[in-house]
Amino acid sequence: MPEKFVTWRDSYSIGIKVVDDQHKYLLELTNQLYYACAGDGGVIEDKFRDTVQSAVEYVGVHFATEEKLMDRTNYPDSVVHKNEHKMFVQKVLESVKAFEEGKNYTPNAFVRFLREWILDHVAMVDKKFGDYLVAMKKEGRL
Repeated sequence: MPEKFVTWRDSYSIGIKVVDDQHKYLLELTNQLYYACAGDGGVIEDKFRDTVQSAVEYVGVHFATEEKLMDRTNYPDSVVHKNEHKMFVQKVLESVKAFEEGKNYTPNAFVRFLREWILDHVAMVDKKFGDYLVAMKKEGRL
């Protein structure tokens, strides 16, 4: 198996275990998509299709977890954060549709997009949310 495309680092942690564990799994799915691109012909397409389906389903679970936490804690930036989730899902669904329809589609480009989006989102948007939750915990409000 080739080396990992993306590796979890402690600096990605937002300080909320359930969310961090989900982020780790999303990165693992990204690696699986990367590995799927390394096969031959139909093997690539079948493996990639199956892995994309798993990733799409898991992203839904992950976003629902974050959004429930936002609602429960009255997170002040929840509208912006949720909008980023919606835009990401839209982009992923467009990519999946292009792949399924056989349009000019490059799995490697999709994997790079996924890696960059996850890392950027975690580093900036989720980190801010994590800081908010950690502060609430310290104040005894969570």
